[in-house]
Amino acid sequence: MSYFHTLIIAIIEGITEFLPISSTAHMKMANPLLHIQETPFTNLFEVVIQLAAILSVVVIYWKKFIDFKNITFYIKLVVAMIPALILGALLKKHIDAALSNLTFISCVMIVGGVILLFIDKLFTKNNMEEEKNISYPKAFVIGVFQSLSIIFPGLSRSAATIIGGMSQKLTRKLAAEFSFFLAVPTMFAASVKSFWDVYKSNPEVIAKDNMATLAIGGVVSFVVALMAIKFFINYVTKYGFRLFGWYRIILGTSFLVYLFMIANQATE
Repeated sequence: MSYFHTLIIAIIEGITEFLPISSTAHMKMANPLLHIQETPFTNLFEVVIQLAAILSVVVIYWKKFIDFKNITFYIKLVVAMIPALILGALLKKHIDAALSNLTFISCVMIVGGVILLFIDKLFTKNNMEEEKNISYPKAFVIGVFQSLSIIFPGLSRSAATIIGGMSQKLTRKLAAEFSFFLAVPTMFAASVKSFWDVYKSNPEVIAKDNMATLAIGGVVSFVVALMAIKFFINYVTKYGFRLFGWYRIILGTSFLVYLFMIANQATE
C-alpha cells in the first residue's frame, strides 16, 4: 500500500465506522476502485485502523467508560454482545462468503438505506433519554439487532443497533450513543481475533517497514472518527436519518452499475 492509499482508506474507516452507512461496504468498495489487492497486510491494516477508530469513542465518552461505580453499564454491554458473539461463531462460513460478494453487499446497502428513509416516522414517541433507563432485556434486543449486521455485511453495525435502540423507545441521540458504547467491546473483540488470525498465519506482516503505514493509518482513522462522531450526534439529533438513507441507496445502486459494467467488459 502507498501512503496515498493509507490516507484514503484510513479516512474512509474513520468517517464510516460509526455512521449508519457501513464501513465494511465502503472498504470493500474502495479496494477495487483504488486497485488495492487483498493481502495479509491489507487485512491487518484494516484491523488496526478499526481499533484506532474505536478508541475515539473511549476518548469522547471517557467518563462513562471509567465510571466503575456504574457496574450495570458494563453488564448491559456484555448482555448486548452475546447475540453477536454466538452468531459470529456459528455463521462464520456464511459471513466469510457474504463479505466477498460485492453484489450482495451493494444490495444490502440499498435495503438498509430504504429502511433509514422511514425510521424516523416509525418511531415518533421515543422518550428514553438516559442510558441508566435501558434494562437488560432491552440491551439484549439491541444486541440481537447488532447481530444482523454480522449476518448481512453492508447493513452497518451502527445502523442496526440504532434501529434496535429506537425500537426499544430510545431517543435518536441515546440510540446513537449506545451504539457507540456497544461498538467498543464488540469491535475490540472482533478486531483482536482478526489481528490474531492474520498474525498467526502470516507473522511476517509485523515487519519494521510496515509499522509506519500502520501508525499513520491508525492516527488518521482515530482523528477522523473523533470528528465523525461529534458531527453525527449533532446532525441526527436535529435532522434524523433520512440523508444517510438516500446516501446508501445512491452508493449501493452506483456500485451495482459499476459491477455490471465490469462484468460486461470481462465477457467481451
